[in-house]
Amino acid sequence: MALAEDVLDRAAALREQGVRFVVATVVRVKPPTSARPGDKALITDNGQLWGWIGGSCSEALVRREALVALQDGQPRLVKIAPDSAPELEPGVVSHVSTCPSAGSLDVFIDPQVPRPLLLVTGDTPAARTLLRLGTAVGFRTCAVHPGAGAADFPEAAQVIDTLDLSGLASGDDTWAVVATMGHYDEDALAAVLKTGAAYVGLIASRRRRQAVLDLLGTMGVKDLDRVRRPADSAVAASQEEIALAVLSEIVAERRTRRSAPAFGHAVGTPSEAGSAIDPICGMSVVVAEAVHTLRRGDELIVFCTAQCRESFRAQAAVG
Repeated sequence: MALAEDVLDRAAALREQGVRFVVATVVRVKPPTSARPGDKALITDNGQLWGWIGGSCSEALVRREALVALQDGQPRLVKIAPDSAPELEPGVVSHVSTCPSAGSLDVFIDPQVPRPLLLVTGDTPAARTLLRLGTAVGFRTCAVHPGAGAADFPEAAQVIDTLDLSGLASGDDTWAVVATMGHYDEDALAAVLKTGAAYVGLIASRRRRQAVLDLLGTMGVKDLDRVRRPADSAVAASQEEIALAVLSEIVAERRTRRSAPAFGHAVGTPSEAGSAIDPICGMSVVVAEAVHTLRRGDELIVFCTAQCRESFRAQAAVG
């Protein structure tokens, strides 16, 4: 229980830091297994695991399913058994275990993904509408306007009263819109470009946008090619309608990006996540941690257990 409590303490710290992670909890076991109901582990989006959800037979599978869950944001029940059959029930994933112990376990995987951040600069009707709508559809919202206080933007969860955004915790799920409407457009855009946001939009006419970009170019501001002019279809619309069109574009683009496949690597070939598929049982194995391996020329083949490795060796000898 001490380890489980330590895992939960670490989960709270990761949540404070805005780190994406999965809480994996063993909910059922059929002995013999090294895991017990209630055992927990955290898996971060770089594949690091902290805690205990069983030995090598289950760890690689749970880690792989955790990374998939971080990609799609959906919880799932992972069933690992020597005679596991594919589950047709939504939210349930089955894997066949080749461990000699022949035990089985079920692990519930719960992704903890921080809400996306909508960063809106400006004190305009479009900016305020964006903040209200962003909150309604699940974004964390942050208003940026020099000299502003929390009371000035009740629509926002956070208010920043300066264009110095260096202290803002932003990342690849930050979506930034400059809605200053001619007031300090250049300064606002230069500040937002430094955040590393996945999306940077400037609400402006075509001529105004080009003038802003030209001036920033002479000032040596980088990454101007990242600046989008959202809501092209909302020309002559009201500020509220423009805000709706901008947020619709952001939501659609974000959904497209988040639905990109997390995996897709060949047997024996390390993926971007550093894993490979055991050619015997189909389990995912972290290459850097693989103990059971074979060399075939320049190719490194990894296995989850010695039994799989020896099966592969025997098949190769017969072939």
